[in-house]
Amino acid sequence: MPTKAKQNNLVRGFVPYPETPGEEYMSENMRAHFTNILNKWKQELMEEVDRTVHHMQDEAANFPDPADRASQEEEFSLELRARDRERKLIKKIDETLQLIEENEYGWCDSCGVEIGIRRLEARPTATLCIDCKTLAEIKEKQIGS
Repeated sequence: MPTKAKQNNLVRGFVPYPETPGEEYMSENMRAHFTNILNKWKQELMEEVDRTVHHMQDEAANFPDPADRASQEEEFSLELRARDRERKLIKKIDETLQLIEENEYGWCDSCGVEIGIRRLEARPTATLCIDCKTLAEIKEKQIGS
C-alpha cells in the first residue's frame, strides 16, 4: 500500500525533485518544481469544476417521484460541497504561488525553519514544518476534547 505522500504523487503525477549536493534550499529550480506542481494541481481542480457544471446541467431532471428528486438534490449538494472545498483549495494554491513569486515559500510560518522538500511535495500548500504542525494538532486535540 503506497504511503499518503506517494498517493499524492501518483494523483498529481510529478517526479520527486532530484536534490543535488550543496544546492541552496528553495533555489530557482526548486521554486520552478513547486510552481509546476501547484499549477498542475490547480488545473486538475479547475477541470473537475467544469466537469461538475456539465454533469449537473446534463443530469438535471424534474423527477415526478419525490424520492428520485430528493436523491438527485442530495447528489448535487454533495458535489457542490466538494467543489466549495476545492474552490478554497484553489485560493490557497494561488496564495502559495504568490509566496513562491515573492521568494517566501518553503519556510515555517511559526518557527522559520525549512519545511522540507518532501513535506512540500506531499502537501505543497503547507505553511508549517512537521514539528510545528504536530504541536498544533496536539493543542487542537487538547482544546477539542
